[in-house]
Amino acid sequence: MATMPLQATETGEADRGAQADHAFAMLRGSDRIDVRDWHRLAEASCEPNSFFEHWYLRPSIGQCAHGSAVHLAIGREARNDARRLNGLLPICRRSIYYGYPVPHLATWMHPNIFCGSPLTLAGQTQRFWRALLDWADRNAQAALFLHLPQLPSDGPSYAALQRVLREEGRVAGIVRVEERAMLRSGHSPGDYVAAAMSGKKRKELRRQRKRLSELGNLRFIRQSDSGALGGWITQFLQLEQAGWKGAAGSALMSSSDTADLFRHALSGAAEYGRLERLSLELDGRPVAMLANFIAAPGVFSYKTAFDEEFARFSPGMLLQMENMDLLKRQDMQWADSCAAANHPMIERIWREKRRMVDVNVGIGGKLRRSLFRGMLRMESGCAITGLEP
Repeated sequence: MATMPLQATETGEADRGAQADHAFAMLRGSDRIDVRDWHRLAEASCEPNSFFEHWYLRPSIGQCAHGSAVHLAIGREARNDARRLNGLLPICRRSIYYGYPVPHLATWMHPNIFCGSPLTLAGQTQRFWRALLDWADRNAQAALFLHLPQLPSDGPSYAALQRVLREEGRVAGIVRVEERAMLRSGHSPGDYVAAAMSGKKRKELRRQRKRLSELGNLRFIRQSDSGALGGWITQFLQLEQAGWKGAAGSALMSSSDTADLFRHALSGAAEYGRLERLSLELDGRPVAMLANFIAAPGVFSYKTAFDEEFARFSPGMLLQMENMDLLKRQDMQWADSCAAANHPMIERIWREKRRMVDVNVGIGGKLRRSLFRGMLRMESGCAITGLEP
């Protein structure tokens, strides 16, 4: 979707429409937020989202915005002398909506951001949504609606948005739904795999691992520090590029922007204790690699790659079997696969689903909202005041 300049409040002072105890602002430039404040918000957010933490969003804007005006909608406690940061969401203006010339406001995302939930403190999420919607009403300009993609439908951010929409009587609708594999269980790794996979398939995986180990020294490595991280990143990028993603032009190394994003993001995640990386090596050569972002109480399984030369041994699946140790983590309640719906590999192991919804919300005055209602009917077959659960 094409983007347009976003004229916005660029001070840290309370927006005129914000509540008296909640300062709201639009900031152009992520460097205007103290990293320590941003990190504290991410750690305490009622819904974790690794992709909007500073170590991921800052390089994302730097490498993937391509000159587009990305602003950060932020909320602060106006009555607190420290003016604690209590909400954050990247926002932009777009001129194209799925190929059609329909101006709108939207959460700023790119193809390697897999969750669109704002970072908000518990008890502040409704205030943040109200302030953002109020700002959008008064600064709509040519925008017809506000587009909020990739919201987990069972999360507190979406629940808070539902309440605000109902209270304000806003017209809104779910315009896209995606269900992707997730891991959420109280079972041990062994019990979970036994329930998820047939005995025949488990036997086949054991056979493949044995055959692969006959080719050399096979070992599994799990790391959470930054030791030798630069070399690990280079190996991952090369491994992914050598496979089908490289041939299709969708590998991270297919663009210097996404390759640089990967380098910066993993380095930042490691620095702040957010990275877990796994490797399956044969005689020191990686045949499968995986990077997880730790965001307690959740995990985002960010990227994985395997050596297609060894495809007959299913190295990616063997690595995922080791990754099932996520179920042992005391700080983990769920893991998001970040995979496309109906992914042929991960859905053979991870049996729960995470429902992600894209929401469009009416903004501005009566005429604008009336036009939006008509568009929503055409797009989704209905216009909804508030949202369905």
